[in-house]
Amino acid sequence: MTAVKCTHIKDHLKKVKPHTKGCEECLKTGDTWVHLRMCLECGKVGCCDSSKNRHATAHFHAAGHPIMQSVEPGEDWRWCYIDEIYLN
Repeated sequence: MTAVKCTHIKDHLKKVKPHTKGCEECLKTGDTWVHLRMCLECGKVGCCDSSKNRHATAHFHAAGHPIMQSVEPGEDWRWCYIDEIYLN
């Protein structure tokens, strides 16, 4: 069995900082979220798939930016939406 490797890091991983301290879309509408994720291509912060709005995944589908990172305290994992794998 061959391990799946993400080839998207090379083209889509940028040095970014979060745009906001919460989900950008939920902050605009006054909604709530469960956990936060940041796009590693543009810095947009969105709510996770456990949140009712799933803005981080919506951003991937709208912008095509495949790699995000948890911005929760104590978490340092990343995820590639295209390959559906966690990244170190």
